Amino acid sequence: MSAPEEVADGIWRWTARHPTWHPGDFGAEVASFALLREDAVVLVDPLLAPGEEAALDALLDGRSPTVVVTIPYHARSAAAIVARHGGEVLGHPGVAKRLPAGTPFRTVAPGDPLPHGMTVHAIGSPRRSEQPVVLPWAGALAFGDAVVGVDGRLRVWIQQPVDETRLRWYEDRLVPTLEPLLALGCERVLVTHGAPALSGGTAALREALAAGPWYHRG
Repeated sequence: MSAPEEVADGIWRWTARHPTWHPGDFGAEVASFALLREDAVVLVDPLLAPGEEAALDALLDGRSPTVVVTIPYHARSAAAIVARHGGEVLGHPGVAKRLPAGTPFRTVAPGDPLPHGMTVHAIGSPRRSEQPVVLPWAGALAFGDAVVGVDGRLRVWIQQPVDETRLRWYEDRLVPTLEPLLALGCERVLVTHGAPALSGGTAALREALAAGPWYHRG
């Protein structure tokens, strides 16, 4: 696990080895984020390597976090963190299935009032279990897997090779559900795979949609 680094004002990022990822280098390391201000501590998709709890202890400094899980299989260290520090986990209903019984958990959906002015958003047609989250005080939009960082820019990640059928699905079914996120005007786009866009986030996301789908095996 890398040491948490403040990559923008109040936004901390660290990486850890993916617990189950095997097909190649892309995706082997995943990023987690902590967004800190005086009255709010929010963690997004946090993953801690075994024995590395002290790094997060120091970052939280006794405060209880709100842990946002963007997609169910990113539950990762969420339960262990709230067991250690207090707070609660927020996410799609599917997240609950990946948490131990008794974990403080709240199901959230688009339109729900969330702590600190956060909002979650629906994507995909049919609708996915991934819910990108907006953290307004940080001007940030955080994705689980739909958008990733590749070679210094954002891309929309799909899990199968790109052919004509998938390209048509991308243009007709997926992109229309991602385009409303452009209207949010977020300056930063945080991603769990690859490098985030820490400035010009809306423009970077628009370019990603226009670039077409990206498949990690070429």
